[in-house]
Amino acid sequence: MMKGFALYRLPHQQECHYVVGDTEELGSLAELNGRQGFVVAPFRISNGQPLVLIHADHSGAGVPGDDALDHLVGKIATEASSHVPLSHPADERLYYAIDFASFLSQLRAGSFRKLVLSRCAEEAMPEGATAISLFRKACESYPRMMISLVGTPQSGLWLTATPEILLESDGSGWRTIALAGTMKLRDDQLAFDNPSKDISILWTTKNIQEQRYVVTYITECLEQFTKDFHEEGPYTVRAANLVHLRSDFTFTLPDSHRLGDLLQALHPTPAVCGLPKREAYHFITHNEHTPRSYYSGFMGPLSLPGGTHLFVSLRCMQISRGHCRLYAGGGLLRDSQEEQEWQETEAKLETMRNILT
Repeated sequence: MMKGFALYRLPHQQECHYVVGDTEELGSLAELNGRQGFVVAPFRISNGQPLVLIHADHSGAGVPGDDALDHLVGKIATEASSHVPLSHPADERLYYAIDFASFLSQLRAGSFRKLVLSRCAEEAMPEGATAISLFRKACESYPRMMISLVGTPQSGLWLTATPEILLESDGSGWRTIALAGTMKLRDDQLAFDNPSKDISILWTTKNIQEQRYVVTYITECLEQFTKDFHEEGPYTVRAANLVHLRSDFTFTLPDSHRLGDLLQALHPTPAVCGLPKREAYHFITHNEHTPRSYYSGFMGPLSLPGGTHLFVSLRCMQISRGHCRLYAGGGLLRDSQEEQEWQETEAKLETMRNILT
């Protein structure tokens, strides 16, 4: 079997962890029922972007420094087959404008209540940098986020710095969140650690409505699996130079062997897809210019020692030899403005750009 690896550091923790082992391709999220390992899930499962489970043949704390891991990282980066350079930087803005017009026309026609439009940007790998050095820099720069460096022959090599929990448990109950709405902090606000307490954030009706869509969706998903859940929020949280609206859900699961079924119900949430979900998912996969690949999927340890910590793959980039492809997206409603939405994606791309400087 082909081998893969994952290095990760959970939010607000100092210690890193690693998993190295054989990889297994699965046909659906439901096949994760009763399984354990490190999950690498794309936005849309397909032959080109399969759902991958890295078996924890070797795992532990810290960042392994042995030559075998360095060789595996380099091999996966070199062989990243899904990396396709942009033909010209100007195309990126043009394609976004085309997609935005297409998405907005559907929203204003009433076909959808929300659609998420994503894009990517191409950046050069800094001279002398390695994937592991970028991982370390991300850990230092973003203590509130889940940082992961994941490589498999199927997915290629990905670095993520994400604030969004999809499903999490350390053995004392389960958690998920509804995270949506985005505002960029001003320079004079960056010194504050907790914006919801330290400074006043005035949220627009569009951001509040977008976040409530996600709350309603998660509530409906959880009702299929448990009667015991509690919602707290919304409140403002910080992620790098951005703030978001967040609501927390805590719950119990009568049958913890059905995690795959729960993940299949939750993913993708309206925070990365749209509403109604099935129709929005189909529209996005057929109309976005750039395939999302593993962006807006999810990654993390599943039922390993230390628990389950699955995070949506936001603020991420795919690394190949000499190049990095960065991804970002934003939720559109019928009153969205193109330039405003473009600037939101630019602000989100700064999270990864900052560790490339």
